[in-house]
Amino acid sequence: MKKWETIREFIMITFATVIVAAAVFFFLMPSHVSVGSISGLAIVLGNFVPLKISAITFILNMLLLVLGFLLIGREFGAKTVYTSFLLPVVLAVFETAFPENASITNDAFLDMICYIFVVSIGLAMLFNRNASSGGLDIVAKLLNKYLHMELGRAMSMSGMCVALSAALVYDKKTVVLSVLGTYFNGIILDHFIFDHNIKRRVCIITKKEEELRKFIINDLHSGATVYEAIGAYNGQKHNEIITIVDKSEYQKLMNYMNHEDPKAFITIYNVSDMHYQPKR
Repeated sequence: MKKWETIREFIMITFATVIVAAAVFFFLMPSHVSVGSISGLAIVLGNFVPLKISAITFILNMLLLVLGFLLIGREFGAKTVYTSFLLPVVLAVFETAFPENASITNDAFLDMICYIFVVSIGLAMLFNRNASSGGLDIVAKLLNKYLHMELGRAMSMSGMCVALSAALVYDKKTVVLSVLGTYFNGIILDHFIFDHNIKRRVCIITKKEEELRKFIINDLHSGATVYEAIGAYNGQKHNEIITIVDKSEYQKLMNYMNHEDPKAFITIYNVSDMHYQPKR
């Protein structure tokens, strides 16, 4: 079972890496827009170094990969070794299969928009499996781990320097598109990541406390904490049940409360991350 899970995870990582490579090849390279990424930097360096974009990407990935091993951890490094090798290989396959690669949209702005949406899907899939496509993703993961920055914001900051490097080669319009693309790429990446991981902290005061507690434990297979709360208006004591649930559990919980006690007092907060020791 564990072996099958590992195989399944690497299949998903492979699929996500192909998505990233396709976004780079079909949208980023034809438009020359240097949206913050190692591939974007490789496109700029391709004007000075007589190597293909796939080869430059490979070299840069290997240099940053060393940092991933030293500072992030073995699991992240092992998965990223695979994607760091795979991404240039897929780019090389695309370069061979489509030697006359040209813009699909014939518009640099539309290419930038398409690239952002497509690459964000691939990157979000990788990050949610504690992996990376290599390059600046490693830098973003470092900022996330040591400075506790949101991944999207970390991607934007580390990528902004790459975007500005377009000024060395391309015109002002391309530089502006590169900077804007890097900024919006971070925002959309945050959207994909946190929509996937977001949980809700639900606080409930109800007359059917015991029934709710059993529903959370037996039906949602989740946990809860009970606090004593005192109303400020009349000083009455109530028990407040607090539980953290994902999207599907939240919907089940709300349906249950609407049916069993529609007058219950409920407050809801978004939770982007949590650390705990699970019960055996």
